[in-house]
Amino acid sequence: MRYVSTRGTADVVDFEGALLAGLARDGGLYVPESWPSFSPDEIRALRGLPYAEVMARVAEPFVGDSFDGETLRKMTTEVYGRFDHPAVAPLVQTEPGTWVMELFHGPTFAFKDYAMQLLAAMFDEVLARRGERVTILGATSGDTGAAAVEACRDRDAIDVFILFPEGRVSPMQQRQMSTVASENVHAMALQGTFDDCQDMVKALFNDSSARDRFRLSAVNSINWARLLPQVAYYMTAGVALGAPDRPVAFSVPTGNFGNVFSAYVAQKLGLPIERLVIATNQNDILTRFFETGAMTIESVQPSISPSMDIQVSSNFERLLFELYDRDGKAVTDTLTGFRNSGTFSAGDNMMSRAGDLFSAFRADEAETSATIARVYRDAGMVVDPHSAVGLAAVTKARSAGVVDPTTPLVSLACAHPAKFGDAVAAATGQPPTLPEQLKAMLDLPERHTVIPNDKAAVEAYLGANARIAKAAA
Repeated sequence: MRYVSTRGTADVVDFEGALLAGLARDGGLYVPESWPSFSPDEIRALRGLPYAEVMARVAEPFVGDSFDGETLRKMTTEVYGRFDHPAVAPLVQTEPGTWVMELFHGPTFAFKDYAMQLLAAMFDEVLARRGERVTILGATSGDTGAAAVEACRDRDAIDVFILFPEGRVSPMQQRQMSTVASENVHAMALQGTFDDCQDMVKALFNDSSARDRFRLSAVNSINWARLLPQVAYYMTAGVALGAPDRPVAFSVPTGNFGNVFSAYVAQKLGLPIERLVIATNQNDILTRFFETGAMTIESVQPSISPSMDIQVSSNFERLLFELYDRDGKAVTDTLTGFRNSGTFSAGDNMMSRAGDLFSAFRADEAETSATIARVYRDAGMVVDPHSAVGLAAVTKARSAGVVDPTTPLVSLACAHPAKFGDAVAAATGQPPTLPEQLKAMLDLPERHTVIPNDKAAVEAYLGANARIAKAAA
């Protein structure tokens, strides 16, 4: 399997190259040169298999020669054996035709663990083989950072630096990053928004001198190897509900577009997905795009679902590449204009093609809180605000008729409710039960650095703390 950049001018690489590079040298995102596909019989054969085996079978055509089957299965077995539910990503029915897929059974209680734990294992395997070291630089709106820190802590060949927007993640999300005392972990509170954090990461990756000096690599969903593991839970949910002999639909709480693009990949593999519902909070740039055909940046409004407080969805570039029939120049021109003007418009043909699979709905703060309360009252289930946005979108999608009434609709529960205890307590009248691992963090000292939204300041911090830079000094 070979990988090409969405901007069209970077070198073609194998899976290992895409894993280590993260972001392509031309500023684009890597995608497979062509999409593999599973036959209906191959999809049926996934039924009843352990989650780790499904993950290995999904990954095999994408990793090519980078990992043999035995090594791949050893990694998936070890990684998902550490999750706290035997099904790894269990389905819970909440009402007729609607299921919640619980994606908070990993070590940091968020869906990011499903990819991040495997990504870190892949890094370890490749770096040990090469005898090399990398510096991970990532941006987080909350859960990515915690998952990256937990997955990469104490690894000899990796230093991890995570930028998060100061004051714009939940207290528990911050503690999951700032209470880790490992020498190779650095939590950095950037004075800005998540979009500023994301722009900072891209600026440093696009600076060839900084990129090479620190041997930068990425764990954000700009890294293809972060998206790939997420495909597995769409496949397990689909086959559990009757695929390939029955279509399914998914509602995906969406900020940076990575998770829902993984669902798109599952559809490309052959999973019969009838509809992908994009669920946004009040920071609704994606919903506005699918409603109007225009993507226009507005100011970020802090919310009770902070991981979705985003106005520039990096992974949307991968969908644009598909909608532009893989024309890298068209993608480059569109995104350059978008960055300069803050807006771009899609043509009718592009919107028609996107509308064949995607619909989008928003939930404001009141609707999110009301959904938390309703699900608790009617189904006895406590959900976090991000998961509530997805469930609110389910109701709207059903009302709009974009999903056949007979099609199972799976809404993703992206985080444990205890990570957003104040919002959950306000909606339900009582705080969620705190897992022991999170409870223990409340007594640990925090360790993070507040840093200005300035590239030179961030680069100076990397220079003073990245082991690869200190060794070269």
